Amino acid sequence: MLTQVGISPSQSGAGDLLHTMHDGIARTKAEIISLTGLARSTVTARIEQLLELGLLREHTTGVSTGGRPPVQYLFNEQAGVIIGVELGATHGIVALTNLAHTTLGTERTAINIADGPETVLDWVLASIASLLGASGVDPASLMGIGIGVPGPVEFSSGRPFSPPIMPGWDRFDIPTYLQRTFDVPVLVDNDVNILALGEHATEWTHASDFIYVKVATGIGAGIIVGGQLQRGAQGSAGDIGHVPVPYSADSLREPTDERDLEGIASGTAIAEHLTRNGVPARNSKDVVELVRANSPEAIAATRQAGRELGETLSWIVSLLNPSVIAIGGSISHAGEHLLAGVREVVYKRSTPLATQRLTIVQANTGELAGAVGATILVTQRILSPEYVDSLVAQLS
Repeated sequence: MLTQVGISPSQSGAGDLLHTMHDGIARTKAEIISLTGLARSTVTARIEQLLELGLLREHTTGVSTGGRPPVQYLFNEQAGVIIGVELGATHGIVALTNLAHTTLGTERTAINIADGPETVLDWVLASIASLLGASGVDPASLMGIGIGVPGPVEFSSGRPFSPPIMPGWDRFDIPTYLQRTFDVPVLVDNDVNILALGEHATEWTHASDFIYVKVATGIGAGIIVGGQLQRGAQGSAGDIGHVPVPYSADSLREPTDERDLEGIASGTAIAEHLTRNGVPARNSKDVVELVRANSPEAIAATRQAGRELGETLSWIVSLLNPSVIAIGGSISHAGEHLLAGVREVVYKRSTPLATQRLTIVQANTGELAGAVGATILVTQRILSPEYVDSLVAQLS
């Protein structure tokens, strides 16, 4: 049975019809009319426009009631391709996908984000060209580029804003730099937001209130409320790494040593604590290896880092009442030791109702989560009703 969604005359553009059809279900014209409540002439015109743009395709396996089977229409996920980029402090990943975010090719390399924007973005441009060539994709099919960077971003302009680990990137115009080579929409966000989009879309689509926490060299959160990513007024929502954390008796510091969350619970902070206490560790990778080798010092330090993280998350849980918190980043590979510390404090300090059905888990999408999340960022823009209607306006 079809549930009528209804599209008002003021929302009867081709973009709204595509939004309805984006669920991947093939429908006849009669079914689309019934679903939307629009006039046959309006639906016919909108379908023709979307077919011309390539965003719908015909599908002829409908059930016939006699004679030729009815033509069905389906969202065309092959209408174009998207590039998603995740840049970390020491790694870069570029993924080529179709409009359904199916991966067609990837490139990954070690980078140093401190080398500056031109050096890093030139690698991104070369990787895009390489992926398009290797996949046999016409560059004209590229519909957009999404990119995540490890620092605060003013989302409206796509410019990093005083990023602490990205020297030379402050207010650099990333979209314009990439558009000199590829004249398509370029969207830039911080890396945790694109990770949140990727994890939510692939693992937790049913969770309309969701938080992704990255624990690595730094700490940040991507916040989804009511199914929508929340960036705040300037794009800095979720920057929890710089929240001061009160001293506790179990803390890995002296009572007078005031630090923010990143300074006591990040991979860098754990490694520094272990090194000071006679267990050499340079970074997050070393910490995880020590935990997997059952180092009691590393296990204890990682669990305490989880408790410190839990202190900050406990008030976020009481404030936003998410149903799922997924913890990713390099330190999350320490597994249950980090999660146990987080759960211990969150379930103790958050309000009982907020934690009644709360799930706290390790993120599950793997190394492509950020790049795929960046492609989702793009499709949210280029498949929006407003953007599609702007493309239709260019047809005449």
